[in-house]
Amino acid sequence: MPDTIAVIHGPNLNMLGQREPAIYGHTTLAEIDAALSARAASAGLRLISVQSNHEGVLIDFLQNEGWHAAGVIINPGALTHYGLALRDALAALSAPIIEVHLSNVYRREPFRHTSVVAPIATGQITGLGWRGYLLALEWLIAERENTLAGRGPGK
Repeated sequence: MPDTIAVIHGPNLNMLGQREPAIYGHTTLAEIDAALSARAASAGLRLISVQSNHEGVLIDFLQNEGWHAAGVIINPGALTHYGLALRDALAALSAPIIEVHLSNVYRREPFRHTSVVAPIATGQITGLGWRGYLLALEWLIAERENTLAGRGPGK
């Protein structure tokens, strides 16, 4: 069973803590990754993450690391709405995929209400700030433990 969780942060997420803190909060991307890494390590998992403003870099990461991951956590940023190549790279994986958004995209502009990732994601967490990433990780850890215990997914 794979022991790696892959985390993907899309465009502009490198600016967390500075960019529109009223919407996205004051927590930086480095702080999010550190919290995720610590929690993953406590569960005996390794966390690898990437942030890019370029869709191709995220696809390359998935093609190199996603095949070996126990799960994928992704905040596609603006690629949520039009990143079809990223969506296709995610769809090719067998690992569970959790889509995360810091803000509640359904309470914002109408163009944010459509996700090309949601139809192929296992689940979506939206509007819970940076803690949404931790909730996604907790779910992936629990699913992995269920599988290792022979209970199967979702049991």
